[in-house]
Amino acid sequence: MSSSSSSMDHAAGPSVLRWLLSVSAGGLFALFILVASPVPFPSASLLLSPNTGPASASASRRSQLPLFVDPALSAQARAPPAAPSPPRFAYLISGSAGDAGMLRRCLLALYHPRNHYILHLDAEAPDSDRADLAAFVASHPVLAAARNVRVVEKANLVTYRGPTMVTTTLHAAAAFLWGEGRGRGADWDWFINLSASDYPLVTQDDMMEVFSELPRDLNFLDHTSDIGWKAFARAMPVIIDPALYMKKKGDLFWIPQKRELPTAFKLFTGSAWMVLSRPFVEYLIWGWDNLPRTVLMYYANFISSPEGYFHTVACNADEFRNTTVNHDMHYIAWDNPPMQHPHLLTLADWDGMLASAAPFARKFRRDDPVLDRIDADLLSRPPGMLAPGGWCAVANRTGGDPCAVVGNPADVRPGPGAARLKRLVTSLLSEDNFRPKQCKVAVVEEHTPSKKVEEDIPSKKVVVEEHH
Repeated sequence: MSSSSSSMDHAAGPSVLRWLLSVSAGGLFALFILVASPVPFPSASLLLSPNTGPASASASRRSQLPLFVDPALSAQARAPPAAPSPPRFAYLISGSAGDAGMLRRCLLALYHPRNHYILHLDAEAPDSDRADLAAFVASHPVLAAARNVRVVEKANLVTYRGPTMVTTTLHAAAAFLWGEGRGRGADWDWFINLSASDYPLVTQDDMMEVFSELPRDLNFLDHTSDIGWKAFARAMPVIIDPALYMKKKGDLFWIPQKRELPTAFKLFTGSAWMVLSRPFVEYLIWGWDNLPRTVLMYYANFISSPEGYFHTVACNADEFRNTTVNHDMHYIAWDNPPMQHPHLLTLADWDGMLASAAPFARKFRRDDPVLDRIDADLLSRPPGMLAPGGWCAVANRTGGDPCAVVGNPADVRPGPGAARLKRLVTSLLSEDNFRPKQCKVAVVEEHTPSKKVEEDIPSKKVVVEEHH
């Protein structure tokens, strides 16, 4: 038995040795294949991650797949996003008879080659004022070369307490969207309406620097749903603006019947001066639902409709109510009470204007000395010349226009005004001011009885701001 067992062990020895050699050779060959293979090993992070599992491994494999079939699109998708270019502003500057000089001065203080401008003198201004304004634009070397300033030749008849001011604003907005025709509008990000009585307190480089850091769907609208006395003095009366259908402007007239406050939408009111995003302007003009048109028809019979139309549309549209910033970006010194007539600003208001950090102020008397100080101290603008900025090609040291030639329009060089404006915007977008003040629906007490309304209306002396 022992001899048999010994012979079997002796026979198995070479067999086991051959088996071990075979396994070793196979292992070495497999290791060689793995090393030589282009298939990568799992990363160390995948092996050591505590959350590793089938799902995460599958997601990792999916992330390595191309996003597009077209290689060019895949390369574009992998490219890092380009830095946003400085924003562009589309300015409507409006005036009436006697405002041509102030309108031209406001344009020079606001000008930047990247922006777009529409100048509108209403039908009460003589045709010669419009012709002179157009000739000034055409003869100015920078304005003419940039072709970004348009003078409205066919003037609108505007009643500043009536809906024709709204239609004039929408007319300019549509023109900015249309551009030079064929529906391919100019490139701009925000629409700003101003009057010849307004003036900037910061440079356009300051504006571009601060607004470049903002989401480009924000709408700066001073607004509230607590309309108070305006319910019975403006919303319930029905007025007709003859400027809608007559060649000569006449006084608004009142319909004896009163109307109830609307229930299909909530009324909001506020300042007539705004900074509106391009998406919101497109919604107003092209309206993919009927709200902008419905509200416009309602405000056609509303006293001082510029103080309510845009606010009501924005705060009743799901797409835009969360884009509102409750500020009109103006410094205005109101009478107190009832805060309906703005004081004319003078040098005595200097500290208040700077403390407000607002980019614009109103109302200014024509060629008041405070405007000269704004030009000198805030805008560095020589008399009768363009406000300088980073776009100026070469500073003219001979006393001529320092910005007679356009250099790089995207070269933004902000000054102290940018720091002031950034302080204001930071406050407006803070946790305490942004969401809590967006299109809030106020709890309104019971409306004034109809008898009281009838007692208040016959005098027709409704106090509203003169918007021109």
